[in-house]
Amino acid sequence: MCDICVMQAVKDRMLSRRQFFGVSAAAGAAAAVGSFSAPPALAAGHGMVEDLTHAYDESFPTYFGAPGISREQKFNFADNGFNLLELSVNEHTGTHVDAPLHFSADGMSVDEIPVGTLVAPLCVIDIAAKAEENADAQVTPEDLKAWMASHGDIPDNACVALHSGWGAKTGTDAFRGFDGEVMHFPGFHVEATQMLLEETGAMSIASDTLSLDHGPSADFATHYAWLPTGRFGIENIANLDKVPASGATVVIGAPKHKGGTGGPARIFAMV
Repeated sequence: MCDICVMQAVKDRMLSRRQFFGVSAAAGAAAAVGSFSAPPALAAGHGMVEDLTHAYDESFPTYFGAPGISREQKFNFADNGFNLLELSVNEHTGTHVDAPLHFSADGMSVDEIPVGTLVAPLCVIDIAAKAEENADAQVTPEDLKAWMASHGDIPDNACVALHSGWGAKTGTDAFRGFDGEVMHFPGFHVEATQMLLEETGAMSIASDTLSLDHGPSADFATHYAWLPTGRFGIENIANLDKVPASGATVVIGAPKHKGGTGGPARIFAMV
């Protein structure tokens, strides 16, 4: 059979499948609503799933300002019977993982991060109030102590996430806060980072800003303190205002390309 004939046969089959599902959709949807039960992972103690990932495109900035993705449509449905985009992506684009290798000479690459650390108790440190007053606000040891006074010890393997409210600023100049010389956005103070390293079993930290360090940082002190220890980071995490300060479980869909220093990740919380 010729290539064009094969393409047409595939299109016809897709149309017939769509027609079938269109006819049965109403009945199927009604049955699904009536019989749906939570999957085992949720039934074990979680009632909903919250997306913690920004959708990103050519307008989403990287730390350096330039967009981190470009795409070209290599095939389209009208001409080829299927859609396919070819992407060029900066590893540190959108909601993404920082692997230990990102700030160390020979640390673990993103494909080497132990999978057990990618499912973790989520601890949300809320500094939104002070970040509203000061764009350069940081998570401090006092913030960590206050969280522990309210919620108990930070669990082993935890992901400790900074909620500054910066996620709402995506799409605006305030997200980078660049004043012509330095950027302005919240991050982790290196003393808080050291406290997490020395006094807890946390394995990841996350920020709803462009960096684990606050915007004016010139030395990346938090990156250099945290990542070379074999732990990893998450930047541009989203929707932390929609999850509780404690009790949720975060699932980090890290990429797995060999030798990677990080990469865009689909992250969600089971609440």
